Amino acid sequence: MGSVDKGLMLLQGRPLVAHVVERLRPQVATLLINANRNLDAYRSLGHAVVPDRIDGFAGPLAGLDTGLSAADAMLLVTAPCDSPFLPSDMVARLAAARDAEDADAAVVCIGGRLQPVFALVHTRVRPLLTDFLQAGGRKAEDFYATLHSVEVAFDDQPQAFVNLNTRAELEQYER
Repeated sequence: MGSVDKGLMLLQGRPLVAHVVERLRPQVATLLINANRNLDAYRSLGHAVVPDRIDGFAGPLAGLDTGLSAADAMLLVTAPCDSPFLPSDMVARLAAARDAEDADAAVVCIGGRLQPVFALVHTRVRPLLTDFLQAGGRKAEDFYATLHSVEVAFDDQPQAFVNLNTRAELEQYER
């Protein structure tokens, strides 16, 4: 969507991020929002807003780094601001799979394809992520490959993980 802040784009009269917050809030003890601009707009949702800790665009891993540093729990769940249809059982399913193997991370998988921006990650990986980023790593799937990660199939709910990346997609779901 160009330089537009996707999280603040409206779907059914509300910002995309508000839909994500509504879906995630019942599934977590504490909710943090990672944003680097329009901070007051994000704060108006009633949750802590934390900007990236590292300079330059490191993509989703910058948000993971920030979340792992700001989290006051042992586990952190991640979801992008442009996925307003998250399932109500996402965290429970990720947690069950992660717990079963004491994995470092549980990552959503649909049709055999990893969806690395939807994950449950143990905070013990924070120093590993720091090293990965300092070495120039930027791809989330490459980082998860360095960990003991489990893939959690959500083939029963693929539409729940749709990212609205264009105005046309936003308009399609608006209808």
